Amino acid sequence: MKHTYKLIATLITILNCSIGSAQNPIVQTNYSADPAPMVHNGTVYLYTSHDEDDANADGKGFKMLNWSLYTSTDMANWTGHGIVASLKDFSWAKQDNGAWAVQCIERNGKFYLYCPMHGGNIGVLVSDSPYGPFKDPIGKKLIDHHPWNDIDPTPFIDKDGQAYLFWGNPGLYYVKLNKDMISTSGEVKQMPNTLESFGKREGEKNDERPTTYEEGPWLYKRNSLYYLFFAAGPIPEHIGYSTSKSITGPWKYQGIVMPTQGGSFTNHPGIIDFKGKSYFFYHNAALPGGGGFTRSVCVEEAKFNKDGSIVQMNMTAGIKKSLSPLNPYVKTEAETIAWSEGVKSMHDNEVSTFVMAKYNNAFIKIREVNFGKKGPSKFTTRIGTAQNENVSMEIRLDTKDGELLGTVNVPMTGVNDKWSLQTIDVKKVSGIHDLYFVFKGKSKTDILYFDYWKFLK
Repeated sequence: MKHTYKLIATLITILNCSIGSAQNPIVQTNYSADPAPMVHNGTVYLYTSHDEDDANADGKGFKMLNWSLYTSTDMANWTGHGIVASLKDFSWAKQDNGAWAVQCIERNGKFYLYCPMHGGNIGVLVSDSPYGPFKDPIGKKLIDHHPWNDIDPTPFIDKDGQAYLFWGNPGLYYVKLNKDMISTSGEVKQMPNTLESFGKREGEKNDERPTTYEEGPWLYKRNSLYYLFFAAGPIPEHIGYSTSKSITGPWKYQGIVMPTQGGSFTNHPGIIDFKGKSYFFYHNAALPGGGGFTRSVCVEEAKFNKDGSIVQMNMTAGIKKSLSPLNPYVKTEAETIAWSEGVKSMHDNEVSTFVMAKYNNAFIKIREVNFGKKGPSKFTTRIGTAQNENVSMEIRLDTKDGELLGTVNVPMTGVNDKWSLQTIDVKKVSGIHDLYFVFKGKSKTDILYFDYWKFLK
């Protein structure tokens, strides 16, 4: 069975690399997991946990120290914003590991990030911006119920204004949040873990896990129906869901949303409505080097039947068409990516987040760029390299080997906190095209670093 999951992961990776419209996983510059999407002012804010590259190298499993943020306005191109919060933001928390699945919610212009520390309960951070900086407003644990079971928080504000926080593995717990969103009201309650609520668990089970409910709850409302999506057992996990007419239940089990697929023994749901469509987020092990401790976030368009049930879905290559074309005549961060290979997300104090091309012929693809009727005449970028050899960035259309618009010769600037602004003439182009940046250099590692780009009319 293990070989089957690895085969599926390999096939997904091959599919992504070979089909021009491939999307999943939507983050390729780092390992990411536990997607927590939020819609605010026409943008999707996707908060994720972060699996370190060397996770399980010591045989100790997960290595998770911080949380990341990615945004999109078109569901095809995603901009990385780097680390948005970390264990270091909690003075009372252990700093060495345990930054598990978070979720963010907005209320009255402030953004609340609920953060579990595995083995250390749940804390909360607050910011005036979805990008942060996030600060700990209470200096202590928000949820201190059971250190090892207090994971995977999902906040929800009901139609009457009452806010709730649900969480838990192996049980499902909830508590009311006060209007300040940083304190609780009343006692912690546990949802009855019944077959009616969460379905019969197949295979191995015990008194703690009588049903399919495992972890990773996600609350969602569509019309007058409440949905509770969750990672379901036995291991390896699938995604199941239950519905209710009330946020506090009783819940009725409705079946499987996504079967066990993708090479990771965990999964984690997240669902949003955005620009007239619904999108379902999850994670798998589809990137090179991926596995149960090195996961990657993906997304599918979700469909619902007339009776409110969700159409079961499989892991696929993902979203095939952008919701709106990208404007190339505004400054665009280099970490705005539809697909990439051989590119790593980095950070410095001068430009914040940027990308590093790791080897020759690494590339970035941007989906559906609208050059208009007249097209550009010039291209400008902030870029650099530490290599003392011929290093360049080719600008191509539609494929990695497509029509060449121009080549940026990258000057040696030194270490990756030194930058050069380069402007070149480009070949005329009009209409909508996929855009490729292809990185060239003789070095076997760290070809160049790339901060932003912009075409000029």
